[in-house]
Amino acid sequence: MKPTIPGFDHQRVSVAEDVRLNVAVAGAGAPVVLLHGFPQTHLMWRHVAADLAADHTVICPDLRGYGDSDKPREDGPGTYSKRTMAQDVVTLARRLGHDRFALAGHDRGALVAFRAGLDHPDAVSHLACLDILPTLDMWDALHGRSAAVGFHLYLMAQPPGLAERMISASADAFFGHFLDAWVNRPDAIPPRVRAEYLRACRAAVPSIVADYRASAGIDVEHDETDRAAGHRLSMPVTVLQQDWGAALGFDAGALWESWADDLRHATVPYGHFMAEEAPADVAKALRELLHR
Repeated sequence: MKPTIPGFDHQRVSVAEDVRLNVAVAGAGAPVVLLHGFPQTHLMWRHVAADLAADHTVICPDLRGYGDSDKPREDGPGTYSKRTMAQDVVTLARRLGHDRFALAGHDRGALVAFRAGLDHPDAVSHLACLDILPTLDMWDALHGRSAAVGFHLYLMAQPPGLAERMISASADAFFGHFLDAWVNRPDAIPPRVRAEYLRACRAAVPSIVADYRASAGIDVEHDETDRAAGHRLSMPVTVLQQDWGAALGFDAGALWESWADDLRHATVPYGHFMAEEAPADVAKALRELLHR
């Protein structure tokens, strides 16, 4: 039996003509949407979601192209742009009866959340981003030998075909590498959950690559347009981040300050999968955000 978040109901919600998202929902109260990262599914939020559901409506979707959500064929750069995926999230919340909601994302989900905050400030009341930089800043920060930590970004940025074939040939080894390398506490991702992540990724190689390809192209263009226009995040923003600056030589907090008017940036001692390694701390940070 597939692992689930105890106490959450699962449903499929149509958010576009050819896309239905798999979503877990529980609780009552002010809505909070939680977006997962790579190479995971909505299950990464299982501990935090259960905590928040005590007094909030908690909505945990699989992003388009991931998990058990639909995986439309990439028919152009917009199919998996963060703008498109952000619209999915806003539509999902509205279909569930919420025109305004708090939004938290990790990794890929944080990039979607960041774009939703810029594109839909009327819908996103509070924003949390876990362990990412905005796409434009991420590409600017990677350079020299230190960029080797992001080898997968360059691989999946290539035109369609090569990356998909290479990753599909050894999918469990590829995705498993990140589950092993990016965690400080291996027990935070138990075997049953790890197996589910790998199953989901094996079935989603083309769409995962398309998501990353968009981040090397159209997503950068969207960020550049917003920066040139002076667009900023107007809602309260919380960013939790590993000490990337020590490894890559930049000030992550300063980069985020260029985007957010009301920012709380914290460097944390956890691995990348912080919602699974330190769920109580992440839930506490989200609750503090929601009271700002």
